[in-house]
Amino acid sequence: MAENQENITPAAKEATASESTSRPHRSQKVGTVSSDKMQKTVVVRVDRLVKHTKYRRYVRRTSKFMAHDELGATVGDKVRIVETRPLSARKRWRVVEIVQKAAK
Repeated sequence: MAENQENITPAAKEATASESTSRPHRSQKVGTVSSDKMQKTVVVRVDRLVKHTKYRRYVRRTSKFMAHDELGATVGDKVRIVETRPLSARKRWRVVEIVQKAAK
């Protein structure tokens, strides 16, 4: 085992060290902006389908996320949000891209 440790190059050691200290996978969601009345903050509505356990039908569930918005998204825009550090009491997401602008 000690012989194997000697064969590892310093560059390989740095690569493995950087991989272990990299950021964890951050979840992403795509939703529709339902409110843009705050400064640099939007409320994003994310819809998902969940199978009802008893009736075996799909039921639409909605979650609302407050997200930091530097891109200037407006109501009706479809946006991609990504999880981030807590920015305020309720804001833990940020807008990464505007997937589709709202029709005017």
